[in-house]
Amino acid sequence: MNWTRLLYPLSVLLVLGVAPFDALARIKLTTLPVRERVEIHLDHAQLALVEEERIVPLVKGVNQVDFSWANTRIDPDTLVFRILPPPADQPLDAKVLSVSYPPNENALIWSVTANASGTARVRISYVLGGLGKDFHYRATANHDEKILSLAQYIRVNNNANETYEMAKFETGIGGLWFDKSLGLSETKEVQLNSFTAVPVRKTYSSDPQKFGYLDRAQDKLNVPMHYVIKNAGGSLGKAPLPAGKSRIFQDDGKGGVAFLGEDRGEFTLPDDELTLYLGLARDIAVRRTVDRNERQRIAGNLYRYDVTLKYEIENFKDTPVTLDLTESVRQIRDQIRGDNGRDPEWQLGDGSLRNPDPEKSDGDKLLFHVDLPARAADGQAKKQIQTLRLTLNNEW
Repeated sequence: MNWTRLLYPLSVLLVLGVAPFDALARIKLTTLPVRERVEIHLDHAQLALVEEERIVPLVKGVNQVDFSWANTRIDPDTLVFRILPPPADQPLDAKVLSVSYPPNENALIWSVTANASGTARVRISYVLGGLGKDFHYRATANHDEKILSLAQYIRVNNNANETYEMAKFETGIGGLWFDKSLGLSETKEVQLNSFTAVPVRKTYSSDPQKFGYLDRAQDKLNVPMHYVIKNAGGSLGKAPLPAGKSRIFQDDGKGGVAFLGEDRGEFTLPDDELTLYLGLARDIAVRRTVDRNERQRIAGNLYRYDVTLKYEIENFKDTPVTLDLTESVRQIRDQIRGDNGRDPEWQLGDGSLRNPDPEKSDGDKLLFHVDLPARAADGQAKKQIQTLRLTLNNEW
């Protein structure tokens, strides 16, 4: 599991002694060793791997180092105490002898031996709950919706009942770090990246199985709009884009921006596409009907179905667009038969839709790209008729 590093100002107390460990009383000093460094790794959504370094004074002989975490969400089973190598000009030899767990306390006591009095740099690491993170984005398209700028943010929520003074945060993506103080129950937001001149493709889709009908009685399909961004090229594509909410805007051509909507984008690997939903198009109409449904008996209860779907498509926009029309062969078979059966055996017929996208179609899904001209100068849209003919074989 990947852990995140957020550092926790926990009470680390030093108890000094020269007698054997089991003879030492547990004495908590009021002065805490200075915390020199804190790192918080945020690979996990709700857990953090915290590393902190402190300068601990030691006396010759055996010392007790007391570490307590009352009212915080530390996992005691993950605590690790290490003594870092000393600088060359201070050759102090210190070693951890043992660790003990005081009864009924959220604390550990390490027994540390030193060959001389001096200071040692120690690193304490542990897993901490209550440090949540999420990503979000702001996308602003230019007026003609050909390119956009994409700002990426991370938001860290501190519910660990602790404060953090200028810790180094590792985000868990692309080796990105940031420095920030994080107070008790505080939420901080940091911009991680700003991608400019990102190519964007606006799509119009028709898929009765996925997006449904605008008006079922009149067989009118919903036509959702999306921005499609490829995580590649320029500054994009160097790291995955984590899942997160995107607020989407467009340059209104008057010096301002118009809010188009918001969507939660999926986790997007380099070279994959991020798709953001914009809403339903009201200026593209698609009517889908079953134009022909003929059944031919082959033998016994074995039949062949000849099905033709008809699409009446109108584009009322001032610009030409491409409609991505998707059909599920299984759904078509279930619609014409009125039941759910095994996967159908099928082949395309001589309808106008005969060349599905080879990269985005499979044994069930068929995707066609239909070019639609802009409406005429008088505002009238030309109605385009498309047909999809399928033969379903060996149906019982």
